[in-house]
Amino acid sequence: MNVIMREMDELTPAVGLEKQGFIYISIPVGMLQCNCSIIGDPVTREALVIDPGDEVSRILELLGRHKLTAKAIVSTHAHIDHVGGLSKLHKYTGAPVMMHREDLPLYQAMDVQAAFLGVAPPDLTDVHQMLADGDALQWGSLEAQVIHTPGHTPGSVSLYMPCEAGKVTLAAPQLFAGDTLFAGSIGRTDLWGGSMEDILASLKGKLMELPDETIVHPGHGPRTTIGEERYTNPFLIPQ
Repeated sequence: MNVIMREMDELTPAVGLEKQGFIYISIPVGMLQCNCSIIGDPVTREALVIDPGDEVSRILELLGRHKLTAKAIVSTHAHIDHVGGLSKLHKYTGAPVMMHREDLPLYQAMDVQAAFLGVAPPDLTDVHQMLADGDALQWGSLEAQVIHTPGHTPGSVSLYMPCEAGKVTLAAPQLFAGDTLFAGSIGRTDLWGGSMEDILASLKGKLMELPDETIVHPGHGPRTTIGEERYTNPFLIPQ
């Protein structure tokens, strides 16, 4: 759930970056158009799926079309628009579901979140691995670092792929920021467990420590870079 409703990407999935060392597919799903990301190894065809919020049939179709096998399913946080498809995707792929322990109560309160939006609650699944700050996720020849970025929710995480991401050299670092950082904005903090103090600490103390050239893939809306947000985001410019 982002801070404000903004114009979203087109409904067609964005596919690219294979020449840069990995396959990247972004597909906006569900009523709030959460960006579900698929990151694949072009050699082993193993993939990480981030935030399958809804429309699992479309996600499965993309995995099949690109001959990718989901090795893990990661939730950047447990808001309903990011986790609505976890159970179904796990059922069809067998891939383990991962999230931060601090967001488990939010995930288990899916009926409350569903009532807030006036929708039916999705099926829940077990969470098979608890993520923690500093964890390294590996699939194929790729690797991503887990950064705990509380504020939007207590257990929000971002995934960072530096230029030396496992055995692959990327043209630019990549950050999958969930709803912590957007192009020109930041995540809202007025929902369950949100904290403006915590999100600003996560942004200024962790994400703004990353290189300016880092490409940011937010949970909603268009891509941006750390440098662009450092110098133009009204929440991050020194007052």
